Amino acid sequence: MTDLPSTPAPPPAPQNLSAETIAPAPLVVDWQHLPARGAKLAAFGGAFGFAIPFAVGSAFLSRLADFSTPWLVAPVVGLLGAAFGAWLAVKRHRRTLWKLDEQGFALQRGRWWQTESRVPISRVQHLDLKRGPLERAFRLATLVIHTAGTRMAAVSVSGLDGEDAERLRDRLARQLDHDDDAL
Repeated sequence: MTDLPSTPAPPPAPQNLSAETIAPAPLVVDWQHLPARGAKLAAFGGAFGFAIPFAVGSAFLSRLADFSTPWLVAPVVGLLGAAFGAWLAVKRHRRTLWKLDEQGFALQRGRWWQTESRVPISRVQHLDLKRGPLERAFRLATLVIHTAGTRMAAVSVSGLDGEDAERLRDRLARQLDHDDDAL
């Protein structure tokens, strides 16, 4: 046996990765809940949205009723409105589900008054991803799916995990591009 000098193996040839060779992310076919950390942001928005109208309304009604201390009633009713709004917003957040399958995107909301929206891939016009300062702080995003049809036709899902929102946007855009190529 003779020892041959070892030669280093040649480096692997660079692979040309195109959109066709990269496997697409798997579809989410089960209903998914919004992340729990988004409930805090929903509670803040609900509290703010209810506190001001409750306080202003109670101040106005106490003035009409000639109540002697309207300055005391308005803050108390405003706080009660804020608590109610926060509770309602958290419940709504917990009852919002989404999924993505071969046909498109689906969104389900509510318990008593349930709504389910379905956006077929063929109706998607373009996609927006929005992140306000509070959403960025909580690592959340809002996905807006603009659809073909009437004016202001869009499905908006706020409180999505930031990474989920990016994956959804990319997957819907990829499916849309794939369907456009088939025409």
